[in-house]
Amino acid sequence: QTPHQGRLTPFRQPWRSPGEPQAPFSLPAPRWPVECEVIPETIEHIEWVPPKPEPFCAPMGPEQALCTLGEEQGTVVYHSSPALQGSCFTYARVGGAPGPLSSPAAPLEGPQDTTLLFESRFESGNLQKAIKVGPYEYVLMLRPDLYTAKHTQWFYFRVQNTRQEPLYRFTIANMAKPKSLYGQGLQPLFYSQQDAQSRGIGWRRVGTDVCYYRGSAGEPPLFRLSWTVRFPHNGDTCFFAAGYPYTYSDLGRYLRVLAADPARSRYCTVRALCRSLAGNTVPLLTITGPGGTAGKRTVVLSARVHPGESGGSWAMRGFLDFLLSPHEDAQLLRRLFVFKVVPMLNPDGVVVGNSRCSLAGRDPNRAYGKALPGSFPGVWHLRAMVQRELAEREVVLYCDFHGHSRKNNVFMYGCDGSGDGTGTRLCQRVFPLMLSKNAPNKFSFSSCKFQVQKSKEGTGRVSMWRLGVSHSYTLEVAFSGSTLGGRSSHFSVEDLESLGRLLCDTLLDFCDPAPAKLQRCLVEADVLLQRRMGREPGSGGSWSDMSPSELES
Repeated sequence: QTPHQGRLTPFRQPWRSPGEPQAPFSLPAPRWPVECEVIPETIEHIEWVPPKPEPFCAPMGPEQALCTLGEEQGTVVYHSSPALQGSCFTYARVGGAPGPLSSPAAPLEGPQDTTLLFESRFESGNLQKAIKVGPYEYVLMLRPDLYTAKHTQWFYFRVQNTRQEPLYRFTIANMAKPKSLYGQGLQPLFYSQQDAQSRGIGWRRVGTDVCYYRGSAGEPPLFRLSWTVRFPHNGDTCFFAAGYPYTYSDLGRYLRVLAADPARSRYCTVRALCRSLAGNTVPLLTITGPGGTAGKRTVVLSARVHPGESGGSWAMRGFLDFLLSPHEDAQLLRRLFVFKVVPMLNPDGVVVGNSRCSLAGRDPNRAYGKALPGSFPGVWHLRAMVQRELAEREVVLYCDFHGHSRKNNVFMYGCDGSGDGTGTRLCQRVFPLMLSKNAPNKFSFSSCKFQVQKSKEGTGRVSMWRLGVSHSYTLEVAFSGSTLGGRSSHFSVEDLESLGRLLCDTLLDFCDPAPAKLQRCLVEADVLLQRRMGREPGSGGSWSDMSPSELES
């Protein structure tokens, strides 16, 4: 195969309306850039929900950061860095780099050697280097997004040869962002294979002395995430991750089960929107009830344009589970709307463990305005699909699922055009306000923003709004959890999935033909904007002549 072959043309399958029999759809095995080594083991984790919410930990201030020896004083015990040929992507294959695997981990010197064995050469894995700086202390370096030198945030790696007694300390020394929820009580995720097999326990929050602070004095500055932990077993295989992993293969398994279900596949058609740069399929789900699409409005949803924001995939799975269920509200939604869903816009980034970019080495959520199909096939074909929908029917809502690393809770970004009339500007705020009422212990309306900044013109949200989608949003889900409704705890997978169902509830409220709910929310949004200006409702004056940036300052 020549470089990039076959990436421009979406798969063409005869379009079948939901309800007609379809050949079962399945995602092929993931394709990796040829520079990436991939271990042969399949990494799978059980699903588990903690019996009670996991509270935020007490964060340590930077002044409390324990002194860590410099990397130069330690011993490199793991180093896996793809030998990138030049500065751009050329070619991909199933299984990644051909030939025998290298050995990035230092071999153990015998059974008494307590050195941890690190590994990250699996789907969505990210760890570049581990340096042992003490008997049970390690400095870690994350791999930048492929074909870039930045965006170090997502991590997901395996450790073996654990000991139960000692207190271990890990410090990731090259985090990119100056602020992080790790400074507000967020803890890393941890998975013990022995606990999963013997006790049915899956991913859980761990870590004491969690600290996020500035490390290097260079430019750009790097930041450090440090935590201590005790392993539950000797000789265990364990994993750490920044968020609940949801890989391209996880999506493939979900779609295979869906295609094999005669009930759900009656009203859900799965086809390929396009192929990514590496040749991975970008799936598109079309969901609607019997009777075809005539007279129906369209709802478009997407997720994982940023691969390190895995919570978006869990929220999307919750949305699909509810919409494809026999629940009467789900049946009503399928009768009213045609749903176009792209659950993984950037599969290449997800496969290789990037935080933000595709294999083009750039952020696809800044490329909608000028995207070329050969550079950003996912966003180009999504935008083209929405244009085709708009030519045939109204697109009532676009929502792009994201994760947020600096703010707690769930919130939305919308589009307030200062040239629009007062009613239109209020209407932009109604859907998020309704969602905050349906999810009072998760969704923060006061954290929502509606300003269209120049730097965000290339985002999906603004691009779809410019095309004519009147209600176009980014749904931001905190990496951490909720501080609302008496909570101060991390989101579980169950919390994330519930957001999908709550989005369905809100869509029905928003499109309710009886105008009472909508009118109440319009009045409430007006009152909230008056108060934001420091005026009491009814005191005269209006916010409508103020720009969105003035309203949010």
